[in-house]
Amino acid sequence: YAGSAIGAVLAGDLITLFIAWEMLAVTSAFIVWARGDRESISSGLRYFGFQIASGFCLLIGVLLHQQAGGSLIIEDLGVLDLASPGALWILIAFGIKAGFPLLHTWIVDTYPRATATGTVFLCVFTTKTAVYALARFFPGTEELIIIGAVMTFFPIFYAVIENDLRKVLSYSMINQIGFMVVGIGLGTELAINGAVAHACNDVLFKGLLFMSMGAVLHVTGKSCGTDLGGLWKKMPRTTVLCLVGAASISAVPLFCGFVSKSMVMAAAIEEGHQWLWLVLLFASAGVLEHAGIKIPFFAFFAHDRGLKASDPPGNMLLAMAISALLCIFIGCRPDLLYSLLPYEVAYQPFTTTHVLTQVQLLMFASLAVMVLMKSGIYPPELVRVNLDFDVFTRLAGRWGLLRLRGRLTHWSESLSELVLDRIPALVVESSALSERISPRWLLVLPSLLLVLLLLIFLIANLFQ
Repeated sequence: YAGSAIGAVLAGDLITLFIAWEMLAVTSAFIVWARGDRESISSGLRYFGFQIASGFCLLIGVLLHQQAGGSLIIEDLGVLDLASPGALWILIAFGIKAGFPLLHTWIVDTYPRATATGTVFLCVFTTKTAVYALARFFPGTEELIIIGAVMTFFPIFYAVIENDLRKVLSYSMINQIGFMVVGIGLGTELAINGAVAHACNDVLFKGLLFMSMGAVLHVTGKSCGTDLGGLWKKMPRTTVLCLVGAASISAVPLFCGFVSKSMVMAAAIEEGHQWLWLVLLFASAGVLEHAGIKIPFFAFFAHDRGLKASDPPGNMLLAMAISALLCIFIGCRPDLLYSLLPYEVAYQPFTTTHVLTQVQLLMFASLAVMVLMKSGIYPPELVRVNLDFDVFTRLAGRWGLLRLRGRLTHWSESLSELVLDRIPALVVESSALSERISPRWLLVLPSLLLVLLLLIFLIANLFQ
């Protein structure tokens, strides 16, 4: 899985990119299925369907691009124009993997269903490969500004009402990818640097948060806010490490999120997009609420549920500690990260104006959450199913599969009649032919029919 993601990044031509893209889809599906229960298997099948659809769109785009005389060498392509043949299909392929609005449901469906370890790998490679592809092929595409702004905005409301804390982190991932997509859409050197830097930092703090919730799941077997609380006394090390991740994703000064997210926001102001800056400011306050406050509060500081727990094994703590140290180190020494970015960086994150603005945002956003909780306005943690756009995709998928299954059943019955009735009769009537050909060949076509029926059954389970 990791090798496929690296292969996609290092691909020198579109065919190699497509092969790595499909390998990424196939290998990652097994990570989802590794948990082994019914929910993970069903979720993995839906995930596999989305990823194969992404590869199919990429293949269509590459073929249309090549048919129009375009080069398959990535270095020769430059920035793809959406008006050029195949470019829109390629953008849709990348958008599925990046979790564009209406194409995002596989993230919140899949990540909470994978194992504690598998979710960390999924959050590192799949979406970040898509972010790289967008930055490589579509920098400066203005449509991405709108798409990214929506991605930063709408997950906040779902995360507020969500009970499963790992699903809250999944919505938070869409929010953070939105910042990266906005930076790519702006296309300036500062914006691209900000998108790349934030992608690197997101691997650290989002991985740390998923590891923290994975540790809680590993120890208690639970991940919902209604089932957790009071764990800070029993899991003190995990609590501290989770707070580091929460501070990083909230862009607290001296943590890594502060030195990368602000680059995208500064680029929006430089390009005169005040409305975009306000949207990103709201999104920053929102991520503080659901990832910076809600996750650690309901997991570790809410009402004690009396769960028996302790800090996880040393290897899990070590992995979280390494990520936490990197979050702090990069936050204190951003120049080391900046030196690795695509363009020379002249941005200074630790200006008085920037630090004071961010501190005010964090303080007032925290105060707002406290007031909402004390007044009873903040949505309580309830065991419920929150409807997302996957309601429509599942209904459409089931309707399409029922129609397809009916048509394929008719075809299979016709084929069965041909194979089992008509062809044997013709063979029996021809004595010369029956002397030369063994009757065993008649098993071939029924076997193919059986494979077809098994394939129909597998597809039908995608939307169960």
